[in-house]
Amino acid sequence: MEYVVVVAILFVWVIMGLRVVQEYERGVVLRLGKYSGNKQAGLVWLVPFLDRMIKVDLRVVARDVPPQDVITRDNVSIKVNAVLYFRVVMPEKAILQVENYLYATQMIAQTTLRSQLGKCELDQLLAERERINHDLQKTIDALTEPWGVKVSAVEVKNVDLPQEMQRAMAKQAEAEREKRAKIINSEGELMSSEKLKQASDMLVQSPAALQLRYLQTLGEIATEKNSTIIFPLPIDLLLPFMKQMKA
Repeated sequence: MEYVVVVAILFVWVIMGLRVVQEYERGVVLRLGKYSGNKQAGLVWLVPFLDRMIKVDLRVVARDVPPQDVITRDNVSIKVNAVLYFRVVMPEKAILQVENYLYATQMIAQTTLRSQLGKCELDQLLAERERINHDLQKTIDALTEPWGVKVSAVEVKNVDLPQEMQRAMAKQAEAEREKRAKIINSEGELMSSEKLKQASDMLVQSPAALQLRYLQTLGEIATEKNSTIIFPLPIDLLLPFMKQMKA
């Protein structure tokens, strides 16, 4: 009878120590308050009443960084928000070195976003988004490394500009488009004048070609039946006939 009781107590004691760790988790074990190791995925056993296991999720976590008020280097007040991607690579540090690694990482991202973007001018912030994202990722990752947290990416989502700044940028963009249109138009006129000059030089060198061009122009005008055009006839066209008559 006593043997059965002892076996039952041992069975209950063993059952009380069984835990399941998911594939995407790691278990940080504290024995009497002292770190004693990590448990891998699967069925694990802890010493009841002595061990305490804290599960840490190793999957990539995405967190929104709320809109932050930022004053750029050229004194423009804007609101910027971002998305932070990170994961735990050292579970023991994430538990032992910081109270709440999720909250701490998000707070670090907010302060770093304000400080880093405050060093940029507005044009740089709008045009060099990829470089700024990379700089933010490196800075935040260096700050969270002691916590066992790896920041994989930081993406700036929206940049909210004041209304007056939006109107100014719209006018600037319109002026830039007009400038490009005028430059393209002037380049086209220059090319056209160069071609006309080349054509006139060729016609001057060949009087017969000039006469043929004159006759072709007369033919094109003749096709227009809605108007009457008086066109002067060059005397050069009549010279051959006048010479025959004199002969």
